Amino acid sequence: MSISIDTTCIHGKNHIEENHPYRSLTTPIFQVATFAHPGIGKSTGYDYSRVGNPTRDDLEQVVNDLEHGSGCLATTNGMAAIWLTLELFSPGDHIVASEDLYGGSVRLFDAVRDSHGLSVDYINTSHPELVRKAINEHTKALYIETPSNPMMEVTDLSEMRKIADEHGLLLIVDNTFLSPYYQNPIDFGADIVIHSGTKYLEGHNDTLAGFVISKTADLHDKLSFLYKTTGPCLAPFDCFLVLRGIKTLAVRLERQQENAIRIAKWLRSNKNVTDVYYVGLEDHPGYETNKKQTRGFGGMISFRTKDKETAERVLAKVKIITFAESLGGVESLITYPMIQTHGYIDPQVREKLGITDTLLRLSVGIEDADDLIRDLEQAFNE
Repeated sequence: MSISIDTTCIHGKNHIEENHPYRSLTTPIFQVATFAHPGIGKSTGYDYSRVGNPTRDDLEQVVNDLEHGSGCLATTNGMAAIWLTLELFSPGDHIVASEDLYGGSVRLFDAVRDSHGLSVDYINTSHPELVRKAINEHTKALYIETPSNPMMEVTDLSEMRKIADEHGLLLIVDNTFLSPYYQNPIDFGADIVIHSGTKYLEGHNDTLAGFVISKTADLHDKLSFLYKTTGPCLAPFDCFLVLRGIKTLAVRLERQQENAIRIAKWLRSNKNVTDVYYVGLEDHPGYETNKKQTRGFGGMISFRTKDKETAERVLAKVKIITFAESLGGVESLITYPMIQTHGYIDPQVREKLGITDTLLRLSVGIEDADDLIRDLEQAFNE
C-alpha cells in the first residue's frame, strides 16, 4: 500500500514498529556496544554497534524511505557525513561545488584539499554554463547545495544531472535546508544526498546527527565499508532523539513555512530592510526552478538591513527569536553569517557573495507568526 510522506515520517514505509521487542510503539534504545553470538559462524544480525545497531537501523530506514534511496548511513553530525562522502575520492580528483556554500563545508573541503590532495572549484551552480566551464579531466563530482546557505541560490538539479552524465560525474546534494519533506534530490538525479540531521530532521536543537543517502546499492556498499572502517556512527540515544523528531517533521515544516512566508512579506515592507532572500517569493530568481523540483519553500530567510548598525541592533534586541548559530528547530534563530556560519570564508569572497555586515539569516520556528513579527518590529525600532 502506498503511503504519504507524512505517514512515512511516523512509521517508515514498512511499519518499523512490527519488528520491535514486545511490539514497542517507539524504537527502543539499544544502548549496547556488542552482541552475543548464538554459535560459531552464527549471528543475530548484530555483532558490534559500530557496524550495526537496531536503534540506528530504524532511523536509517526511515530517512532512506523519506529520501527514496537504496541505503542510508547515520553519522555523528553533518560534517561527518560530508567527510565520509569525500572518502570516496582519491588524490588528484577535482570537485565542482556551489560557491554559496555553508562555511563549515568550505573549511572541510580546504582541509581535505591540503591533506588528501583533492581540488575544489566554487561556482555559481545556478548557471549551468559556468559549471560546464569549470569541469576538467580530473573532475569526479558536482557538490550542490540548493537552496544555498545563506544567499538562497537555487540550482536546477535536472540540469546538473545532465552535466554529470555528460562527464561521468557523481552528483552530490546537500538537502539540509529543505529536508526530504520538501525536496528529494534522488528523484532529480542525485547519486548521494547529505543532511545535517541536527537541523530540520531532528528539529529540537538537542542533539547532533548527519546522514548520507545513496541512490544505488553499489554506492551504499562502498560508503558502508568506509563507515564501518572509520567509525563515524551515530550513538543509539542520539538515533532515538532524531527518530522522535522526524515523527513531527511534516507538521513542523508546514508551520515553519507558513510563518516564513508571512515574515518574508513583512520584511519586504520594512523600511529598514533593503533585500529579502526567500525562495517562496514569486520574484525570487530561482522561484520557478525551486517549484519544479520541490514541494515547498521551507523556513529559511536571509535579509539585508539598510546598514551595519541596524543589523547589530536587531541581533541585540530580539527577545523571542534567539541569536544563535543553527537552524531548523522549533525555536526561531537569527544568525550573523559574516562572523558565524561563514566566518572562515575569505573576506573578499564573502563580499563577492553578498555575505556582508548587513546580512542576517533567519531560521523560522513554529512560534506564533504575529509574535515573531512583533519581536522583529521592536528589534528594528531605534
